[in-house]
Amino acid sequence: MHPVLFSIGPITIHTYGVFVALGFASAIAVSVWLSRKEGFPPQAIIDAAFVAIVSAIVGSRVLYVFMNPVYYSENPLDIFKLWEGGLVFSGGLIFAVIVLIFYLRRRKLPTLKAADILAPGLALGQAVGRIGCFSAGCCYGRPTDAPWAVVFKDPQTLALPGIPLHPTQLYAALGGLLVFGILIFLRTRKNFEGQIFIWFLILHSTLRLVVERFRGDPRGFIPGTQMSVTQLLTLLILLGAVTALAFQKSRGTK
Repeated sequence: MHPVLFSIGPITIHTYGVFVALGFASAIAVSVWLSRKEGFPPQAIIDAAFVAIVSAIVGSRVLYVFMNPVYYSENPLDIFKLWEGGLVFSGGLIFAVIVLIFYLRRRKLPTLKAADILAPGLALGQAVGRIGCFSAGCCYGRPTDAPWAVVFKDPQTLALPGIPLHPTQLYAALGGLLVFGILIFLRTRKNFEGQIFIWFLILHSTLRLVVERFRGDPRGFIPGTQMSVTQLLTLLILLGAVTALAFQKSRGTK
C-alpha cells in the first residue's frame, strides 16, 4: 500500500519500521500495566521486554534469511535492511523464549509469572506490527476474487502488484487483536503460573496455521512436502503448548 511513509532529503521513513516500533511500544506499555496489577516490578518487565524484543528481532531475521538462502547469499548486506520487511515471528518467538528463560533465571525472577505478564502485550504488539506488513506488502496472500481482496499498486511494494490478493496481513492483525482480548479475559481466571503464556502459544499458533493457508509469498518448503518451514515450527509450538496445558490440568494444581 504505502511502503514509504515519507522522505526528507536522503532520509526515508519506511511504514513497516514505524509500525513495528509502535508494536514494540504497545507491547511494553501493556506489559508494564499488567506488571503493576500483578505486583511485579515494572522496571524488571521493561528490561525483560527489551531483551525479548532484541532476541525476537535476531531470531525472526535469522529464520527469514535461512528460508531465502539464494537471495541473501547474493545480497549479504540486505540481511541488515530490517526496514524493508522480512521477519518470521515463529523464529523470533522461539529464540526470545530461550533467551528470556536464561535472563529471568539469572535475575532470579519468576519466569512463568513474567511470561504471563508479557503474553498479552506480545499479542497486541504483533497485531500492530502486521499493519506494517500490510503497508510494505510483505507476507502477502494468494490471488483471490473475494470481495475483500486488495490490490497493491505502489511500485515499491513487496507484494505481487496489480493482482487481487487475500489481505493475509489484516487477517493476522485482526486475529492478534482477538488473541489479545481473550488473554486479557483469561488472566483473571488463571489457575497456575504460565497458563496465560501457554494459551498465547495455542491461540497464536492456531491463528498462524489458519492464515498460512491463504499466504501466497514464497516461504521455503520442507523438501518432499507441501509444508513450509513456518508451518512446521508453528505446528511444533502448538503441540508443545497443548501438551503443557494438558499436563498442568492433569496435576490439578494451582
